[in-house]
Amino acid sequence: MIIESYSFGRMTIQGHTYTSDLKIIRGEIHPNWWRKEGHSLCLEDIKDITEAMPKLLIVGLGAYGVMKIPSTVMEELNSLGIECRAFPTAEAVKVFNQLFKELGKDQVSGAFHLTC
Repeated sequence: MIIESYSFGRMTIQGHTYTSDLKIIRGEIHPNWWRKEGHSLCLEDIKDITEAMPKLLIVGLGAYGVMKIPSTVMEELNSLGIECRAFPTAEAVKVFNQLFKELGKDQVSGAFHLTC
């Protein structure tokens, strides 16, 4: 799987264009991702990811990096053995694609905010 393109509010994966936030878990796309607190990531927003136990979680913070990850969420991910790397979404896509190719679908998950 590769994310073919990203622009503000649009992401294309395997020929399909998504216009809402999404997660990729074990190589499966989970569209229409809504967060409890909008521009702040909560653990319950990524419960399905933590249950999958990837080695890495790549988070796209939005085109302008507006979404925030509280330190408590980062600490909990670390305690679970999940390394979280967060970038503005365009950069997150590049990092995700590279690591997904290198490590595989079971080791890398993604959570992408497509706007702001």
